[in-house]
Amino acid sequence: MSPLLAAFLLLVSMGLTSASTVPLRPGFYSETCPEADFIVKDVMRKNMIREPRSAASVMRFQFHDCFVNSGGPDWDVKLGRVDSLTASQEDSNNIMPSPRANASLLMDLFERFNLSVQDMVALSGSHSIGQARCFSIMFRLYNQSGSGRPDPAIETKYREKLDKLCPLGGDENVTGDLDATPATFDNRYFKDLVAGRGFLNSDQTLYTFPETRKYVTLFSKNQQAFFRAFVEGMIKMGDLQSGRPGEIRSNCRTANSRPVRVLMESQVRD
Repeated sequence: MSPLLAAFLLLVSMGLTSASTVPLRPGFYSETCPEADFIVKDVMRKNMIREPRSAASVMRFQFHDCFVNSGGPDWDVKLGRVDSLTASQEDSNNIMPSPRANASLLMDLFERFNLSVQDMVALSGSHSIGQARCFSIMFRLYNQSGSGRPDPAIETKYREKLDKLCPLGGDENVTGDLDATPATFDNRYFKDLVAGRGFLNSDQTLYTFPETRKYVTLFSKNQQAFFRAFVEGMIKMGDLQSGRPGEIRSNCRTANSRPVRVLMESQVRD
């Protein structure tokens, strides 16, 4: 699975719209859970150490100074969004972009949620941190578009490096860095795309498509422009909400348990 904008996908799989349904604000938990800021940052740091491949995904959920600690920009995260009462694997699968995705598919997906081409390219820059599995790139190395050949967009020496990391018939769970500075949030990701050293097809395609290439080029030359666009995209993405009923879960993995009386009433109605 491509780690591209995993947090975004978790949101849109719940049927999000661009209209807010409840007020979101940075200090939402200041009274009900004053240590929420510390708890989230602490858990995310531990997760990133334990599973580097998750970094590009979980960094989207972190509070503002976690990006600062990794070299990235600072912004206030609006809080108060409710969790879904149900989950749908099918919904998630239908909207999850493949590592094979090209820029055209990605632009169409983001446009559905009023996120611009610039937003999409900037938010893809979260791949400045983290790793991905060889499984996600085997087709690029050995059978791009069914050709039986590697993706011609991969720079020669970088392809040789990937061939050694991900040999045909080898362990596809081996992980590789998404850019040359996988522990630092910077514009190295875009510099690598310009040089033909994007790890995932869904990354490198941002430079091979004219509509997205200009933003990759800009961000590769101007890190502050990337940071500004990234923050803008994060704020816009963070404002997306669902009109469906929801709750603030006590355990993020599952919906809150309902009282037996409520369950019985539900069964009677059914």
